[in-house]
Amino acid sequence: MAGNGDSNRAIVFALGANFAIACAKGVAAFFTGSSAMLAETVHSLADCGNQLLLLLGMRQARREASPEHPLGQGKAIYFWSFLVALMLFTVGGLYSLYEGWHKLAHPEPLRQWWWAVGVLVFAIVAEGVSMRACLQEVARARSGRSLWQWFHASRQAELVVIFGEDLAALLGLVFALAAVLLSVFTGNPAWDAIGTLAIGALLVVVAVFVAVEVKALLVGQGMDPERERALRDFLRQRPEIAEVINIISLQLGDRVMLSVQARMREERDAALLLRQITAVERAVKAEFPEVRWSFFEPEAPGAE
Repeated sequence: MAGNGDSNRAIVFALGANFAIACAKGVAAFFTGSSAMLAETVHSLADCGNQLLLLLGMRQARREASPEHPLGQGKAIYFWSFLVALMLFTVGGLYSLYEGWHKLAHPEPLRQWWWAVGVLVFAIVAEGVSMRACLQEVARARSGRSLWQWFHASRQAELVVIFGEDLAALLGLVFALAAVLLSVFTGNPAWDAIGTLAIGALLVVVAVFVAVEVKALLVGQGMDPERERALRDFLRQRPEIAEVINIISLQLGDRVMLSVQARMREERDAALLLRQITAVERAVKAEFPEVRWSFFEPEAPGAE
């Protein structure tokens, strides 16, 4: 299971790539007058802001428990991730749709189009490097699952957001390059506006998918289903436990709160039972380091 360090690496790669790309796109938008390039410039600048928000959220999420926040502030990353999804929807998607509609109604010929092509090729390469770094972290976390299965089941909101951003950015760059080339080869500037509309629609769709997944975490989800199955199997194999009755887990950032109801083999010696419960809890935390808080409810043999 990938941790905060893995997510930090993906975010920093994305931040560096997007800042360089935003500067290059801005220059190209100025010289060419391309609405697709302007939309992509705004998109990259918004992504830079988004990644700074994710780093801020991860810093807050690492704060320790306090009387005011007895379970820590791990869920802070969900708030900032949801805010990033909203920014991707509004600043990126809706602005691009507006700009594309405006240029479709008032088309303007491209100037010095080779600037746009050169910058977009550079941006695709840079974004590809960022996407590769993100996919490396995703590969560690998905444990053989498909990308869609991981995206839906992941409890790492920041990695979900970065994956969505990088995917939207890479596809958006391809759309922008295709729009510029079609405008040049056909002599019809409407293609530039159509490319801008396609970029806006893409960002809106990605933002909605990301927001839905982060909203589920914000409301409250259990730990990763695969990890929970492994945890259940681990408890069943413990010699102190006769039967695992129920497990409730709650994901709090990169930490988990766990409640276990189990029927114990020991039924007479209360002191021995307490030592066995302590041993089980220590073993769980050693095997599953994300479990920060555990509450054990023992049942005596034959209890209903």
